[in-house]
Amino acid sequence: MLPSTPSRSPYESGREPGALQLGERLPRGRRLAFWAQAEVVAAATDLAEVIGGAIALHILFGIPLLAGGVIVGVVSMLLLAVQTHRGPRHFEFVMSGLLAIITVGFVTGLFLGPVDWGEAVAGVLPRLEGTPTVLLAASMLGATVMPHAIYAHSALARDRHGLPPARAALPQLLTATRWDVLLSLLVAGSVNIAMLLLAAGNLSGVPGTDSIEGAHAAIVAALGPGVGIAFGVGLLASGLASTSVGCYAGSAIMGGLLHVRLSVFTRRLITLVPALVVIAAGVDPTWALVLSQVLLSLGIPFALVPLVRLTGDRAVMGVFVNRACVSVVAWVVVALIVALNLALLVLTAAGGG
Repeated sequence: MLPSTPSRSPYESGREPGALQLGERLPRGRRLAFWAQAEVVAAATDLAEVIGGAIALHILFGIPLLAGGVIVGVVSMLLLAVQTHRGPRHFEFVMSGLLAIITVGFVTGLFLGPVDWGEAVAGVLPRLEGTPTVLLAASMLGATVMPHAIYAHSALARDRHGLPPARAALPQLLTATRWDVLLSLLVAGSVNIAMLLLAAGNLSGVPGTDSIEGAHAAIVAALGPGVGIAFGVGLLASGLASTSVGCYAGSAIMGGLLHVRLSVFTRRLITLVPALVVIAAGVDPTWALVLSQVLLSLGIPFALVPLVRLTGDRAVMGVFVNRACVSVVAWVVVALIVALNLALLVLTAAGGG
């Protein structure tokens, strides 16, 4: 129910997508503050994906990280050109192709490495033991429920069909959207689970696996170079896809909240530079990845709270307003995310171990 809400909002309200309606509703000061945090989230997204892509190029071809970051930025510009010149549907096809590569790259090792399914089931229940585990939980949450995806999904719905869509087409659009979201979550969830199982089955207790390069080396040692190459290709495809979508979302954020329209290429440069600066400064890439995902986790409530409020407002949504049960579930999810983020902030401030 909740994941399809971002794309339902522009369809059913006939207005700007979800949280971006705040550009019409908030006074200037609060609107600028909301835009600033959204831009920080967009920059954090780009940081993670550019670094991830650069690491993948280093793993596959030995390319230095800074040069790899530049290559990822250039290729992502080419991918964004598809959206600019061929339209949202072609852009989605390209992203779907990259998603298929990601799936193959990260799932391949699961068929070759043993999985203790009893231990896997036992690990379903999270166990948070101090600040480090809460930090990792928040980073995994940010990496899975990326706030920029909420903005991007709404914007894609708007750009593909226009606002407002034909009234007669709404039921068909909503059904297609639900299936689209369901299949996307199924694939994304399967890939994430596969990565966790692969790591748990083959990297547990292996020294040096606290970095992506170390994890790759351990995978090669345990499962062979073929799986290592598949892992690197999947990581590269993930970086290219996510950084392109993040840039698209950033353009939607600026347009919706500031009513400023920049080309996606200008946006690409704005968010690429901080990532390249971090790489050039020699910051540990794995640590930068974790912290960037924590920032994404902190940004999730800022994207979800306005979205849930607006889609639960009959004045905005009319007859398509969220049912009470949907709103309750949505607010519970938001509350849990906020609780995790607050726990992380409190533990960090207290210096908890």
